[in-house]
Amino acid sequence: MRTFDAIELEVLWGSLVSTVNEQARALQRAAFSPIVREAGDLANALFDRRGRMVAQAVTGTPGHINSLAIAARNILDRHPVDSLEPGDVLITNDPYKTAGQLLDVTVLVPVFRHGRVIAFFGSTIHHTDVGGYGIGAGARDVFEEGLWIPITKLMVRGERNTPVWDFILANVRQPTHMAGDLHAQMASGEVGAQRLHALLDGYRLDDIEDLADVVIERSEDATRRAIKALPGGRYEATSVLDLADGSEITIQVAVTIDAERGEILVDYAGSSGASPYGINVVKNYTHAYTTFTLRSLLNPEIPNNAGSLAPIRVEAPEGSIVNAVPPSPCTARHVVGMFLPMPLLQAMSKVLPDAVMAEGSAAVWTMQVSGQHDDGRPFITAMFTYAGGVGARAAKPGLSATSYPTGVAAVPIEVVEGSAPIRFLRKELRRDSGGRGRHTGGLGQTIEFTVDTKAPWTLNAVTSRLARGPLGVFGGGPGATGRFLVNGEPVRTQARITLQPGDVVRLELPGGGGYGVAAESASA
Repeated sequence: MRTFDAIELEVLWGSLVSTVNEQARALQRAAFSPIVREAGDLANALFDRRGRMVAQAVTGTPGHINSLAIAARNILDRHPVDSLEPGDVLITNDPYKTAGQLLDVTVLVPVFRHGRVIAFFGSTIHHTDVGGYGIGAGARDVFEEGLWIPITKLMVRGERNTPVWDFILANVRQPTHMAGDLHAQMASGEVGAQRLHALLDGYRLDDIEDLADVVIERSEDATRRAIKALPGGRYEATSVLDLADGSEITIQVAVTIDAERGEILVDYAGSSGASPYGINVVKNYTHAYTTFTLRSLLNPEIPNNAGSLAPIRVEAPEGSIVNAVPPSPCTARHVVGMFLPMPLLQAMSKVLPDAVMAEGSAAVWTMQVSGQHDDGRPFITAMFTYAGGVGARAAKPGLSATSYPTGVAAVPIEVVEGSAPIRFLRKELRRDSGGRGRHTGGLGQTIEFTVDTKAPWTLNAVTSRLARGPLGVFGGGPGATGRFLVNGEPVRTQARITLQPGDVVRLELPGGGGYGVAAESASA
């Protein structure tokens, strides 16, 4: 077994991170989808030949990255590593085995060295369209939501797997964009492979197995030490999320800290059952945002890989809102998935009061517009998103109009307007929307837009927190609730809606909750 001294290990680790970051930059530069190119809605990671995530790019969303960590193993279960040949590329968008929705497509590029697979570069990105319902929660089952690509080979020995490409491109509205994004994913994997070969050549390594073992083992040990420093016990919390149609989802969580073994069990027993709408969350995605939240509290400096994820186990009742099974619809799974940190932070406030923050707006509000140009040509936008306020922290106010926990950026207005006849009328911070407290919650934002077309147009909008504002913590006040209006009238549905020329959509996103009692309240 090859051993590495401290300096050599640090240099090699830095090189691995640089490699996956370059993979991510290559993908963003080449991607067709604006949500990938402009907003960073993607994940890139390096895996060893055993399918263990070794390193991840700093660009990307926790939901994608930590789901990709599990997806790689699922893909290799179907196509074992020694069955692959040079030039093979694997693909799937199976939501229950990867990132939880059909629009997120995962591509795995094997790296061959001296005739054998030594690693994989994986990517998951949000494609503009996979046919079906599009972005939204209105589909009745997963089959209405779009094309389901089983785990298969996209490329075989360097050549297109023609039947697979034909099936994919025949079932999407924008085949050129789909093909372009798939090529971008494969090209980014090749960029990663070239950089990895250069690194191994420089250090006279045949593979990354010994290096992966050291990185993963050290990451796991560091995570376990951080958990052992916590007070052991069981900590529970319950949070309620309201949806656009007035229905509510309950998330119940119990966090059990085993301080002796350095392990955490998160159990979602008691949470709501499956929804008839496309907001159901597959277990991979539940695991992704659960582990992200806890690792952020424990020691965010520890590398995120198979080792640091290992001490955190997640259990959820099969068939519940947080462990969806086929054929539950799940395209808008982010609404519930991105809400999971809220009860987790509430539970952990009893353990790490100075590390947690108040509730924030949680899920980004997603929009997709489709219709016809005046000359009859159809258009459909990629998903564009907006964020509300983040909860206040122990020593700082909450961030305004910032995506937490996803971290995805907003697609610039100019890019959205350039993709369709959309015209924005307003985009500004929402004054006084943050909850009061010793530190105030972040502000939401207000957005107004219309579509300049002579024909009716459709809007897939996914909103939440219209009745219950984000809660404060330790005496802090709640953030303002959101409002979703068309021509000044509230919209109360999760389904796609048809609008008329001149209609104006107004979005008022929630503010974050406050932290601690406000000074004037404390002195009263």
